Amino acid sequence: MHTQTTFQDDKAVLYLVSTPIGNLKDFSLRAIETLNAVDVIYAEDTRTSGVLLKHHNITTKLRSYHEHNEQERQEEIVRLLGEGDNIALISDAGTPLISDPGETLIKKVRDAGFGVSNIPGPTAIISALVASNLQTSPFTFIGFLPSKKNLKEKLLKDLSALPHTLIFFESPHRIHKTLATLYDVLGNRQTCLARELTKRYESFIHFTLSEHEKIPDLKGEIVLVIDGAKQQELSSHDMIEHVQLLIADGKSEMEAIKMVAKLRNLKKNTVYMAYKTQKKSDEPDNRE
Repeated sequence: MHTQTTFQDDKAVLYLVSTPIGNLKDFSLRAIETLNAVDVIYAEDTRTSGVLLKHHNITTKLRSYHEHNEQERQEEIVRLLGEGDNIALISDAGTPLISDPGETLIKKVRDAGFGVSNIPGPTAIISALVASNLQTSPFTFIGFLPSKKNLKEKLLKDLSALPHTLIFFESPHRIHKTLATLYDVLGNRQTCLARELTKRYESFIHFTLSEHEKIPDLKGEIVLVIDGAKQQELSSHDMIEHVQLLIADGKSEMEAIKMVAKLRNLKKNTVYMAYKTQKKSDEPDNRE
């Protein structure tokens, strides 16, 4: 166990600063104050972030941080922190690290002995969820689904029995194929498609997945919010079949049982006993 304080010593700090997801006015006073106070700001796309900083008269030095220069920038950031410079990491839109690079940076900064502080703000995940008219808790955020259909279907099968509202990011050019796959794997569930959140053309399309072919061509950032599996639908047979599917995908019996118990909010022993009982009944009777 190790406790690392952020502001109790004179060491420099890495700030994770949330930025507006669309409307430039959705920027907290503390976020603006922090970006004005740090020595360097790192952003995935300096062009996009430059518009935001100019709008709020923030003149702090801006540098890029993306997947193609991540390792180089991580070493640079740790060095600057060691020299006493406070650093901010921002996303193009929303909260840093959510479907954006930066997770390995946090570990390196903490391992080097420096504090990391989050400056909270807008996130498309919560904005879409609370306006979706679907269950807000519990929910599971997935991010972008894999582009390959077989990997996408495998992930969705693993999630299919989860009684949580599911939240995905998706791009306009993939949305129709993704909705078709969601319907094939998850069945006919209530869905909310949120697009252009906080912007002029913000809209919410409420539909069931069986209606996916009626969705028009869309532009802009998309968040999908989908109803979770209903508990009454999760029969003992479904539970055993779920274990068997995971085993077929390469999981061991105990791994599959643990996963099914967690996904269905059940006791591990309940799943274990049901699966073992079914397995025993399926074995051939060799008695004469």
